[in-house]
Amino acid sequence: MHYLSLSPCVLFFINNQQKNHFDMKTFRSIPFVLVTGLFFSTACDPKPTAQTTSTVPDAPVTQSLFNGKDLSGWYTYQRRPEPGSDVPGMARDEEGNYTQPIGNNNDPLQVFTVVVEDDSPAIRISGEVFGILVTEQEYENYHLKLQFKWGQKKYAPRENDIRDSGILYHSIGKEGAWGDVWMKSLECQVQEGDCGDYISVDTVMVDIPALYNDQKRYNYQAGAEKMTFSHERSYCDHGADHENPTGEWNTMEIYTANGNSVHLVNGVVNMATFNSRYPGPDGTEIPLVRGKIQLQSEGAEIFYRNIELTPIQEIPAEWMP
Repeated sequence: MHYLSLSPCVLFFINNQQKNHFDMKTFRSIPFVLVTGLFFSTACDPKPTAQTTSTVPDAPVTQSLFNGKDLSGWYTYQRRPEPGSDVPGMARDEEGNYTQPIGNNNDPLQVFTVVVEDDSPAIRISGEVFGILVTEQEYENYHLKLQFKWGQKKYAPRENDIRDSGILYHSIGKEGAWGDVWMKSLECQVQEGDCGDYISVDTVMVDIPALYNDQKRYNYQAGAEKMTFSHERSYCDHGADHENPTGEWNTMEIYTANGNSVHLVNGVVNMATFNSRYPGPDGTEIPLVRGKIQLQSEGAEIFYRNIELTPIQEIPAEWMP
């Protein structure tokens, strides 16, 4: 009998039966065996074919920027304390004002600490000294997502003002470039009733679709003509307010890619910026698409947790105005 046309699986079966003196006539028909062997030949062939192989792009890996234990991956900078704060060993002038900033990675008043809040690890920023908690690494083209909740304490010079903090991104240059503390950056405002507002920090420039309202302020408005915001016109109010009441957790998100960004508060877009840049020494505009992330200490106690960053290639169309 010629077995050349049979698949390896069928040949194996027949050879085993012959060794056991199997009577081949028990098959009802040899053609049936031949057809069956041909039908299953592909399935039994252990060699993969080119048609069965495919490449699937790796899914973006979400990175946690807060390990829940300490401030690894971050550093701190603080300006001069307010006169009402007691910092032993720091020099004061004749009027009682401190003469020097606290500086980098020096935190005598424990402004930046890790605590347990609502049964979860969180970064507590006391607000007693204006300062920043800064990522050691720079990031570009990402989705940043975190949660925050206001605490109770407030400090000078904002003890009588609404609670204030902020997320500053694409941060470059030296600490203290603006207000003796912040780095050059774009700010997503975190302030009671104003979450999602945009601020140009130092000389940063962006374009925002906005309208000038009756209160002589600029408001983000999807579809409006774009206006340039810079150090001369630095502040643009968000759209509708979606912040939860003080004392409850809120989710803040920033999508930023290729010089454009959107701010989300509790899942709703309320700000979009375009073409982020800054002037170079010769006046030429330089794209600003990459940098560190700063969390502000600005006179109010605040907690941050679940700080996650996911790389993206572009902002999802559903969030773009």
